[in-house]
Amino acid sequence: MAFLSRRSFLSGTALAGAALLTRPVLAEPKATKLRLGGPVFLKTDDPEALAREHRRLGYSAAYAPEADLNDAARLTAIRKAYAAADVLLAEVGAWVNMLDADAAKRRQNLDYVTRRLALAEELGALVCVDIAGSYNPTRWDGPDPRNLSTDFFDATVENCRKVIDAVKPKRTKFALEMMGWSLPDGPDAYLRFVRAIDRPGFGVHVDIANIINTPQRFYDNTALINETFRKLGRWIVSAHAKDVHGKDVHFAETAPGRGSLDYLAYIRNVTSLGREVPLMLEHLRTPEEYDEARAYVMRRAGEAKIPLA
Repeated sequence: MAFLSRRSFLSGTALAGAALLTRPVLAEPKATKLRLGGPVFLKTDDPEALAREHRRLGYSAAYAPEADLNDAARLTAIRKAYAAADVLLAEVGAWVNMLDADAAKRRQNLDYVTRRLALAEELGALVCVDIAGSYNPTRWDGPDPRNLSTDFFDATVENCRKVIDAVKPKRTKFALEMMGWSLPDGPDAYLRFVRAIDRPGFGVHVDIANIINTPQRFYDNTALINETFRKLGRWIVSAHAKDVHGKDVHFAETAPGRGSLDYLAYIRNVTSLGREVPLMLEHLRTPEEYDEARAYVMRRAGEAKIPLA
């Protein structure tokens, strides 16, 4: 083997360096505007009026209004009204226990979830969301040690596949709600579901408040937020906006701004995915509480220099 002279070596490394410098560099995803959404309290079924009310409140994303899957005229009216107002249909909820202990009830619940996913597909909503379920005998979403078991995981994978395969969605995704007392209880558990379910129709729905279930996660929630978006970002389609505060020996949810979540980190992550991911307020009781929460999130977005859509 011939030895390189020092001059030849330096010349070669210079050329290699030049090649690296001229190689195309993949651009970072462009930050998007914040699509904030939440419930409205206008007493009407008129899609145009509902869409206008979202805009009046500063919302650019919405929970899908109720509609019959077989009412083609209403489905069309909803799609047109919300698109005209530039309000993104973010979510169709399917809040039932897919792991109910009663076999007949479980089949009924799975059928309901399938219809809700079909509704989301017809409306063009981003996601249909449900919890995986619970083995708790008295509460549909209650804690149970079996909710962290292999049986729970395997049954949930099978349920999600059944629902997705029945609908074969093209415009929407089916996703699981993050939970503190059952799977998926964090980014690693959710990633296991993504890989095991192995369907393009499965997406990720983020709810950071729901997975604050240890003191470490509570006090270092910025790291949890960043880890969640780093590991799951390519599949994330929507997010819920709540907050968490310590209460006695556990954690309780509250309105954004009344707890300890790092909302600057949350908003920055939501808007840095390179596509529109709505951030949806939920679980508050009155219009005044939503006004407070909405103002807080908008203020934090302003501090982060992230414009609203």
